[in-house]
Parts: sequence; structure tokens; C-alpha cells
Amino acid sequence: MDRAEKRELVTALNTELKGTGVIVVAKNAGLVAAQSADFRRRVKAAGGTVKVAKNKLAALALNGTDAEGIKGLLKGPTILAYSADPISAAKTAVAYAKETDKLVILGGAMGKTVLDANGVKALADLPSLDVLRAQLLGVFQAPASKLVRTMNEPASKFVRLLQAKADKEGGAA
Repeated sequence: MDRAEKRELVTALNTELKGTGVIVVAKNAGLVAAQSADFRRRVKAAGGTVKVAKNKLAALALNGTDAEGIKGLLKGPTILAYSADPISAAKTAVAYAKETDKLVILGGAMGKTVLDANGVKALADLPSLDVLRAQLLGVFQAPASKLVRTMNEPASKFVRLLQAKADKEGGAA
């Protein structure tokens, strides 16, 4: 790879990393090609990307991004998994690391926050962004639906009372 290609790679990777919600740094402890391809497929299906680059080039690409603090993790054979969603890349990487001992989570970054391996695992335990949005929407809708039920209850009780009285009078005849 000549200098121009390296410069292009660093620029492209820098642009991609600026738009990420999370970056996970993992150690490649002997993944074979099939395992690496499977990992890439899973991360891509979750909406993320996997990059393997020389550590020096990856460190240059991190310049000017919020995740500059993770440069110290770039030692040995490393893999970067990242996504715009702040949870999906972490969740997929941690799940894959549990399946094989050939991928070891070193740490990562969520915005400007540098995470250690346990921080990435804690992040992976959170529900996805869509689930969090649905839960938040449910919290917002709960008071309104309770109010509607409360307002309808007196009318419902009155209708049930009339129906019971009609049934009683109809049954007595």
C-alpha cells in the first residue's frame, strides 16, 4: 500500500468514525477467515461496520474524532467494530466474543466517553435504541390512557347498572 492509498484509507476511516455512536476495539486472537467473515456479517446485519487496519493508520484516523482516547487500545492485532446506533455494534461484538475465545473485547468509546471491556459489556446489556424509544413512548402514553379510562369509568358503571336493572326486570316477568 503506497502513501496515497494510506492517506485515502485514513481519510475515509476518519469520516466514518466521526459519524459513529459507538466504537468497539477487540483483539483478534486467531480468528480464521470464516469466523472473521461471520463476525463482519453479524455486525453488518445489526447496522454496523467492521474494519481491520494497521494500528498506526487507525490511530491517525481517530484524530479529530470524539474517540481519540481509545488510541491506547490499538496494540497487537485489533479489529474495530462501529455503528451509528450506540448499542448495536457493542451488543453484536460482545455476543460474538462470548461464542468464541478468538475475539477479546479490549474496550471502546461512546462519543467522548472511553469504555473499558466491562463498560462495553454493560453497554451491550442495554436494550436497543428502538426498544428504548418504545419504552419511553409507553411511559409518555401511560398517563393519557389512564386519564381516558378514568373519565370513561363513571359512564361505564352507569351503563352496567342500567343493564343489570333491565336484566333483573326482564327476568322477573
